[in-house]
Amino acid sequence: MERSQWGSKLGFVLAAAGSAIGLGALWRFPYMTAEHGGGAFLLVFLILTLFVGMPLLLSEFVIGRAGQRNPIEGFEYLGNKKAYRVFGWLGNIAVFLLLSFYSVIGGWILIYIIVAIGEMMNLLQIDNYGSAFEMIIANPLYALLAQGAFIFLTAFIVAQGVQKGLERASKVMMPLLFALFLIVIIRSVTLPGAVEGIQFFLTPDFSMISSEGLLYALGQSFFALSIGATTMITYASYLGKEQNLTQSAFSIVIMNVAISIMAGLAIFPAIASLDMEAAEGPGLVFIVLPQVFGAIPFGMLFYILFLGAFLFATFTSSISMIEINVANTIKGNENRRRKMAYIFGLLVFLAGIPSALSYGVLSDVIIFGRSIFDNVDFLVSNVMLPTGAFISTIFVGYIIDRRVTMGQLNVDENSSMFGFFRFWLFMLRFVLPVIILIVFAVSIFG
Repeated sequence: MERSQWGSKLGFVLAAAGSAIGLGALWRFPYMTAEHGGGAFLLVFLILTLFVGMPLLLSEFVIGRAGQRNPIEGFEYLGNKKAYRVFGWLGNIAVFLLLSFYSVIGGWILIYIIVAIGEMMNLLQIDNYGSAFEMIIANPLYALLAQGAFIFLTAFIVAQGVQKGLERASKVMMPLLFALFLIVIIRSVTLPGAVEGIQFFLTPDFSMISSEGLLYALGQSFFALSIGATTMITYASYLGKEQNLTQSAFSIVIMNVAISIMAGLAIFPAIASLDMEAAEGPGLVFIVLPQVFGAIPFGMLFYILFLGAFLFATFTSSISMIEINVANTIKGNENRRRKMAYIFGLLVFLAGIPSALSYGVLSDVIIFGRSIFDNVDFLVSNVMLPTGAFISTIFVGYIIDRRVTMGQLNVDENSSMFGFFRFWLFMLRFVLPVIILIVFAVSIFG
């Protein structure tokens, strides 16, 4: 049975970059930067993404293409033990849970695009964005309809297949993402007083960053590339042997870093211009930014463009999450793709209902001091993803035959890249596992 393949190197790079670029770059990064030193945090994040994130990403590419199977079967095939299938199942469960609350945020973005259009056309008037946001996410009808619409659109794209669905959508969405951000950045940096925000974001002042900030930068570099959830293993399994994995990994890292920087340039100059402060996650996107853009000429138009870019980034990530479950189920039989895409879409929607209602009718359900939404987020982000990344480093570093790994990277002992290979393997075996355990411990115990 012939397995689907990417139609081009560009298609794979854009799709994989789209999978990585999502809430990490647009939701978490600006807030973390504001809280932990501005330009200093940015510089540390860039260094760690290159020397920690990229080696991890490359390890998942090796597993994916060497296996040429879904992650569950790929781990078993490469490790030559059925017990290794559990590693693939862990990633499967992680992305399923991740998408269950991720789709809730995707639904909020859809709602706010409608709200922003209504404001721009003078059909709506919002005086207090904080109260408006609380009212919207507490309404069960709004929350569930928006979440359902987001999941349906995601499943529809995945149902079309690797080339016609994933690749085609990424080739449209990713260039639009960059274009929309560029428009918003131009408006943001030309506002009065924007220079202060630019300086805060781009000028390193290491007196402003703490040891806690260093660990957060490490965690951000780790999560920003969609590592640990087997999404990159799945995407790499569709790669042909002619693709250069190292070049592809580097391209994806650069694109992810570029979007993170663009998000900062879109947000910090505008916030500085109006003398406001960045807020965390939903507060930044749905409370602070509409006030920021609403206070400038044609501001709602630029806010809509920002939300459009945010929506594309969220879609490209959610597509990869459903794709993992579909790939593990159809096992190369593309005739089953459409049916399974919609089945998993429905299952994710049902699993996400408690998270969608956790700010409304289920707001009184508090476990370990957190809402249902926050508990699912914590379990996936702080437990399952670090565990998945740790498994990848150990699997490539110690379990996969070294000759297989060298073949995937097109190196031999006489190659000019052999030194890079040895350094990378040393990192996987001795350095990255320790770093992952540190991030894991800090995220769990503080």
